[in-house]
Amino acid sequence: MKHNRMTIADLRAQKGKQQMTMLFVESPDEAAAASAAGIDLLSIISPRWNAEMREAAGNCFVQVGLLYGDNATYEDYLRSAFSGMKIGGDAFYCAGSLDTIRKLSAEGIPVVGHVGLVPARATWTGGFKAVGKTADTAIDVYNQCKSLEEVGAVGAEIEVVPSRVTEEIAKRTSLVLLSMGAGTGGDAQYLFSEDVLGYTRVHRPRHAKVYRNFRAEYDRLQLERIAAFSEFRKDVETGVYPEDKHLVPIDDAELNAFIKLLP
Repeated sequence: MKHNRMTIADLRAQKGKQQMTMLFVESPDEAAAASAAGIDLLSIISPRWNAEMREAAGNCFVQVGLLYGDNATYEDYLRSAFSGMKIGGDAFYCAGSLDTIRKLSAEGIPVVGHVGLVPARATWTGGFKAVGKTADTAIDVYNQCKSLEEVGAVGAEIEVVPSRVTEEIAKRTSLVLLSMGAGTGGDAQYLFSEDVLGYTRVHRPRHAKVYRNFRAEYDRLQLERIAAFSEFRKDVETGVYPEDKHLVPIDDAELNAFIKLLP
């Protein structure tokens, strides 16, 4: 199917030339808004990835998240990736093993790995905090990037790593680096839509920037929902609903004829 969105070749060609924009979106409305705003890349997790999301994403390049844990074996990842490709996924996030990423890449599947703070493996790096603030931990991040490169990954999310470390790594890897709180040394600035729109459900990370207060609007709408549902309940209880205009009419003659037919 023909489209106007970036290919992997285009993505690689942009490396080091400009800062791209990337958002994690959760609904067709958010995907459509991102497309209309000219966002370059979207991240959409596989349970939400469907034809409606692909259409809403327009010309945005979409990285489909293959969830770690929901996918366990290489075969799980492979089936999920091919399913996502049929819908129109452009690349696939995988936090699985290097062997899994190697096998997916060998099948021609564009894979994006994850370095720095990897939430699913945060226990190994001391919890949810910055990674790479010492020479030893910074070289670990670099080595992880080179390992991903060697097994065929096309990119990596680099999360909560010092900006200057990211900058030095970017000079020494062919990976497209998607920066989440890792500075402008990467190739794209990556935020979650819930942070940008101000409705973060739990902890908002330091690198997040809030551009709108959707939480206040959602709270207001929830109060309106409750009020509307309460009014509906009261209308039913008092006989105000339904009114004649809500009912299907029948002629008296037809009703009488129907009653005569009843046993």
